[in-house]
This record gives sequence, structure tokens and C-alpha cells, in this order.
Amino acid sequence: MRKGNGQRAGEGAGSGWAARGAGRWVGGASRGLGGGWAAQGAGDGGPREGWKVGGRQARKGLGRGVAGAMGWGVGGRRERGWGGGWPTQWLGGGWAGWLAREGFERGGDGGKHHQFLNKQHILLRRRFFSSSTKTAESQSQLSPDLINIMEQKLSAIESRHAHLQVILNQPDALPDEYSTANKELKKLRHTIDLMTDLRKKHSEIDGLKLLIAETQDDKDMYQMASEELGQASEEEKRLRYLLLKSLLPKDDADERDCILEVRAGSGGEEASLFAMDIFKMYEKYSLKKGWKFEILDVAESDLKGYKEASAAISGADVFGKLKFESGIHRVQRVPVTEKAGRVHTSAVSVVILPQADQVDVHLRNEDLKIDTYRSGGSGGQHANTTNSAVRVTHIPTGLTVAIQDERSQHQNKAKALKVLCAKLYEMERSRADASRSRLRAEQIGSGDRSERIRTYNFPHGRVTDHRVGITSHSIDGVMEGEHLDTFVNALILQQEMDAIASFTSGQ
Repeated sequence: MRKGNGQRAGEGAGSGWAARGAGRWVGGASRGLGGGWAAQGAGDGGPREGWKVGGRQARKGLGRGVAGAMGWGVGGRRERGWGGGWPTQWLGGGWAGWLAREGFERGGDGGKHHQFLNKQHILLRRRFFSSSTKTAESQSQLSPDLINIMEQKLSAIESRHAHLQVILNQPDALPDEYSTANKELKKLRHTIDLMTDLRKKHSEIDGLKLLIAETQDDKDMYQMASEELGQASEEEKRLRYLLLKSLLPKDDADERDCILEVRAGSGGEEASLFAMDIFKMYEKYSLKKGWKFEILDVAESDLKGYKEASAAISGADVFGKLKFESGIHRVQRVPVTEKAGRVHTSAVSVVILPQADQVDVHLRNEDLKIDTYRSGGSGGQHANTTNSAVRVTHIPTGLTVAIQDERSQHQNKAKALKVLCAKLYEMERSRADASRSRLRAEQIGSGDRSERIRTYNFPHGRVTDHRVGITSHSIDGVMEGEHLDTFVNALILQQEMDAIASFTSGQ
């Protein structure tokens, strides 16, 4: 709203309208860092902090709304990321914004775009997403094919939701029938809520379009209505994106905590040292995410590297975030034992298992063989003096877990049983649906250097994930857990693209 001197109330870049400079509007309307309008100068109309006048192009890629966090390109142009430049006309709704924020490059600082999507994904995008370079409002529209598929599925969900409501409202419903219907209804509630919000947003957009048509002669009202329409359109796209995601196939284990296992593969002592580095990388990453990282067991090598190590990681959606880290991680660097300065290649295997609840796995005492022995390696004054180490064998499957990290035999036994439950749960998941979850042996591989999912090249300071073709040129940032999201987010994105392919293949 305007104040007495004709200025609009300036709330800064955090939330409201831009601060007005020298009694007139500065530059043009450009979205700010916190969701509001960015102040663009002090009366001279000059852009500040790299925000182009008129909001046509956000050069820092940090904004929210039109440019940035939700990834909607400004004015159909290009939004520059931190490390390079990515077009924001790709998928919108978080995906494009994530690409813009990451700013992937290929070949160092040359600014070339890194083409990490394979041909299949590009063809999929062209079929189900249409892009326009005219306006931000028209960008990243879902294609008619995908809209038709969504409408069919949403119609079926609404019908099912109504049927379940009838069951719950029946006074003579059987307890089992009532319980089953209630559980299914809870699973549908998120999608139903999104549908309701999206319809409300459509009504709001229709009202704003009508207001714009009726206020052609009122410049101030026309401008405010146009601005509100832009915001509503972006929110409509966000809701539509979330609605699409809610329809994609889900892995129920994604919300669970996980067990991390790291083992040295080929490469001798250097592999053990790198296994320690990888284990600590996940520990730092977990702490930065606010997750709980509990070390379960560590078996050290002669040079204090890790022959193998395991940990329990707890937090929101931990398994869903980390499950794609399973596989062979290859390192290329000069080992500390190398006198001639030659680069060696070693390998480490990483396994991510979803933690099992007690209701998922029932362990019978007669199926367990528990052995105790004296722990080895570093352990202070109590090492090798008490039978504190525990080895638990599940007789029906032959799975064995050994823990010697704690001085207490009871604590080691509890940790061993936790890991054993996770392995048994994963085995059952793999048996029930092999297409959704790989067998543990497939996750680990043989430990050979050629079976790699990611390569850490220390001489050149880069990390490359071979599944999505992304290279980060900040190896220190990756090892510190700062830039690991580069790969985690890309792999989740690829999973979503694959899910869309699966979502549409049956139509």
C-alpha cells in the first residue's frame, strides 16, 4: 500500500515491497532473497547484488519464488547458479531450481554446462514437459499427455477416498475393515489435500485474471493484481509439482533410519585409509544434516585405517537420502606409503541398509548363535582382557554380525542385533520386490576397482558420479560433507525421472 508521500511501504528484500529510492521506483520488480522484492539501488535505478532491472534475469540464482528456490526462471531467461549456468526452463518446481543453485560445470571453471541427463531422460522430458521462453508464467508447463494421466489417477483416488469415507461412517463396520480403511485413507490424505489446495489456487487465479481485465484504467490496481497473479501462478506450479510427486511410486523404507557399512576393497592399506575417509565423510554429512550418527563397530588396519566400519544413522528420511550411496567408491591418489609419488587406484564398498523395527523382524533365540571373544585392535587398557566382543550368527540364513566397539558385552550384543535385524529386513524386502531394492550382494559388488559408482580423483581435485555423469571440482568440500548433496540430490532427481517413466508406461 502507498504511504502519504507516495512511496510504497518498503520492507526490504526479506518479505515485502522494495524500499523506494529518492522518491521514485528503483529499477523494476525483481524478486528478492527471502520472498519479497529486492531493493535495487538508491534512486538511480542501478541494479545491486547482480539483480537485473525488471526482474528479467537473476544472476546469482539465490532467489525464492520466481528465481531460485523453486526453480522458476525469470522472464523465460536463464538463471545463473553458483558454479556456472543452467537453463531454468527444464522441469520447474524444485528440479530446475536445484540445477540452477548447483551450477554444475564441466572442465573446471570454463562455465560449460554439464550434460548429466542421459538420452532417455531428455526424451522423457520432451514428451511429458513443455517449455516456453516467453514468460515465467508459461514456463515448465506439464504436457497434455502427463496431465491426462494425472487426471485419470486423481479421479480414481477421489473415488477411492469417497468409498473409504463411506466405510468409516458405517456404524456396523467390522474392526479389521475399519482399521484397514483408516490406514489407506491416511495414505491418500496428502494427495487429497494437495488437490484441494490446487483447486483453491485455480479459483484465485481466475479471480485475479478477471480483476486485471476490469482494472485496465487503474494503473496501481492493475500492477498490484498483476503481481499477485504472478505469485499465484508460481504457487500453482509448485502445488502441481508436489501433486505429481505424490502420485509417483514410493519406497516405504525411505522414511526409515539406516545402517551404514564401509569396507576396504582392493588396494591394501591405501584402501583402508580411504575407507576411513569415506566413513568420516558420511559422519560429517550426517552431523550437518542434524542426524544422529552412532558408530557401531570399527576394525582398524595397521596404519589406523578402517578395514571395515559400521554406523547407525537416525533422522528424517535418512534411508531415502542415502540409499544411492551403496556401491563401489574408487579413489585415485598418491598413498602415504608411496615413495615415488605415483598415483594408485583403490576401492571401498559402501552399503546402506534400512533399519528394521521390532515388528518387521522377529528373532527367535533358537535361531541365534552368540559367541563372545576378546576384542582386538586399539581399545585402551581393557582391550584383549575381557570377552566383550560379540559375534551373532542367524542360523537359518547364515548371516553373521560381529561387534567389538564397546567395552560392554551387552552393548556390543545390542548393536549386533540391530545390524542383524537391518540385514534380515533388507533380505526380505529384496525377496518381496527385487525391482525396488537390490540384493545386498549386488550393492557391494566384488570390491573390484572396475565396479565403481563414483571416483574421487585427488590429484585433479574432482569427484565424478558415473551414474548421473556429474563432476564436482571441490573434492575437499565433498569429503567434508559440504558438497555431498550435489550427488545425493542428482540421484534422487534421476529416481524421480525413472518413476515418471514407470508412472506413464502403464497408460
